[in-house]
Amino acid sequence: MLTRRRLMTTAIATAAGAPLLRPFAAMAQNLTGDVYETASGQVSIHPVAHASFVMDTPAGRIYVDPVGGAEAYAALPATDAILITHHHGDHFDPETLAGLTERAGAVPMITNPTVAESLDESLQGSNTVMANGDSGSLLGYELTAIPAYNYTEGRLDYHPEGRDNGYVITVDGLRIYIAGDTEDTPEMRALEGIDLAFVPFNLPYTMTEAQAASGVAAFAPKVVYPYHYRGSDLDLFEQLLADEGEGTEVKRGGWYGD
Repeated sequence: MLTRRRLMTTAIATAAGAPLLRPFAAMAQNLTGDVYETASGQVSIHPVAHASFVMDTPAGRIYVDPVGGAEAYAALPATDAILITHHHGDHFDPETLAGLTERAGAVPMITNPTVAESLDESLQGSNTVMANGDSGSLLGYELTAIPAYNYTEGRLDYHPEGRDNGYVITVDGLRIYIAGDTEDTPEMRALEGIDLAFVPFNLPYTMTEAQAASGVAAFAPKVVYPYHYRGSDLDLFEQLLADEGEGTEVKRGGWYGD
C-alpha cells in the first residue's frame, strides 16, 4: 500500500502538489456539500441519500451508487462517470441508470461482476468490470477495488466474501475510500494514506457503531463521512471514534434530510 501522507501547511502543500483538506461550501451550480482542494482543482462531495452521492472532480462528476430514480438527480449536473459497489437495490437500480445515461450518454462505468451480469445490453460496452483487488482507472484517476463483506456469523449471507467491492480512488493526490457494504475487515483496517472515507454502519447488513469506530481508527483517515447508517446512532459512533484518539474528523452529510 502507499505510505501515509501527512497534511502540511498551505504553502508547503501547494508547493509539493499535495491535496489541501480545507472543506468549504460547494460553489458549483446545483451542487452542495464540502469541497476539498487538490493539486489541480477541487473535489466536492454532494450527498444524495443513504449510500448515493455525487463526487465532482477536476476531470468530471462521478455518480456513486445512484438509485432513487433519475428524478432524484434532475437538478444536478449530468454525470460523467458512474461507480457501483454491488447489486443490492439501495446501491444499484437499472431504471435509475437508464434515466441517467439517457441524459448523459454512454459514460464510463465501473461495477463489480455481479452488477455487470445484470446491466442492460446498452450499457455493457461502457462498463468495466472490477473484482476484489483489481486496479484500473476512472476519468483518468487511479482506482482499486477493495473487498467489502460480512464476517460475523448471522450476517454472512448479506455480503459474502469475494463478491462486492469498496473502492479507493485517488484524485490528484486526494485518496478517497468508498467502503460500500462491509464490516471492519482486515482489508479496510490495513488501508493507508486515506484522506476521505465513506463508511457504513447499520444492522444486520453492515456493522455496529463500535465496529465502525474501531475500523476507522485503525486506518485513521483525515475525514470520515458516515453513510448507510439508517436506524443507527450517529452520535454514538462519533463519540466512540473520538475515544479512539486518532484525530479523524467526522463530517455529517445529511443523508437522511437531517
